Amino acid sequence: MDIDLPDVLTEVSAQFARYETALVSNDVAVLDELFRNDPHTLRYGINENLYGYEAIMAFRAGRSPVGLMRTTDKTVITTYGRDTAVASTLFYRDVWSGKKVGRQMQTWIRFPEGWRIVAAHVSIIDEPAS
Repeated sequence: MDIDLPDVLTEVSAQFARYETALVSNDVAVLDELFRNDPHTLRYGINENLYGYEAIMAFRAGRSPVGLMRTTDKTVITTYGRDTAVASTLFYRDVWSGKKVGRQMQTWIRFPEGWRIVAAHVSIIDEPAS
């Protein structure tokens, strides 16, 4: 299996950047587009476990647009073959009190309609000392 084919890595990196822009600007239409419209798609959030595209859409539609700005760090995108990728990043928000770090992981699959997230996990922890 080929890992990190340059053209595939470029494609997924562009979609990841598109997702990040949509997230901080609360562009719900793009966020909905980038998640696979399928009952098997899931997103484990900070305070929610969302099973299926409909649940993810409902969460996005009801989410407050306040305080979404963030900075990312240590983003790692790895592609496996031509149709699978995993994107991981740390993120920070100024609105958090104390030393917190967010962690985000996404599994991306290439479908006929393009790259889509099929699984995502978001969590926040106290920033480790090292």
